[in-house]
Amino acid sequence: MSVRPPQSFRQSQQNANGFNVLEYELMSERADALGRHGLKVEAALAALKAWTADRQSAEERETLLSAASDAVWAFFIQREICGLRNNRDAIQRYGIPNEVIARLGAVRKT
Repeated sequence: MSVRPPQSFRQSQQNANGFNVLEYELMSERADALGRHGLKVEAALAALKAWTADRQSAEERETLLSAASDAVWAFFIQREICGLRNNRDAIQRYGIPNEVIARLGAVRKT
């Protein structure tokens, strides 16, 4: 999605070099948000991976699994906003387990 200001607000310098400051700022914000979501995914997946049956309950694992699926879902949405439609590389790079992918977009009752 791109937002273009009205022609009357454009300055000739922006048109001369093809550089649009607003578009640059929007792309910067999208990239920053994508990075923040990536960090949340890493943290959620690390917490899920650190779960052990002898120290924690199955309910805690369920909570961690839900948190991881929510983080991955938000990350995938942010990737789509940035124009990245294929999530296979992200699944491979972050090592997202199939059980997390299976829960993407699921609405849970609380």
